[in-house]
Amino acid sequence: QVHLVESGGDSVQAGGTLRLSCTASGDTSGYKKSGAYWAWFRQSPGKEREGVAAYWPSASRTFYGDSVKGRFTLAQDIDKKTIFLEMNSLKPEDTAQYYCAAGGLGRASDILLARIYRDWGQGTQVTVSS
Repeated sequence: QVHLVESGGDSVQAGGTLRLSCTASGDTSGYKKSGAYWAWFRQSPGKEREGVAAYWPSASRTFYGDSVKGRFTLAQDIDKKTIFLEMNSLKPEDTAQYYCAAGGLGRASDILLARIYRDWGQGTQVTVSS
């Protein structure tokens, strides 16, 4: 059983910066063996869960959703079971509950799809005011 915990959510003004963290506890050895993906998603009321950024450990590649490219950066310390999301130039439309996900398996082209991830955190709220 893997438990993911996010932190760092807050209320900020537009143009501000936030850094989210996600740390896994429990047995993540299966992730390493399978090369499972790690990711950040977000969801706001009435909308589908959106893939924000994802990391493919086996290829050392990071992927970003179109709406955050150039503004958000996923950093990772997989050996410490931790990923981060550095969010710059925040906009009101970035307001959402942000979720960490891990254990993603499937095609790399699906890396930003929620359905391929096995484990999820409870989320942390990010609110950006104009």
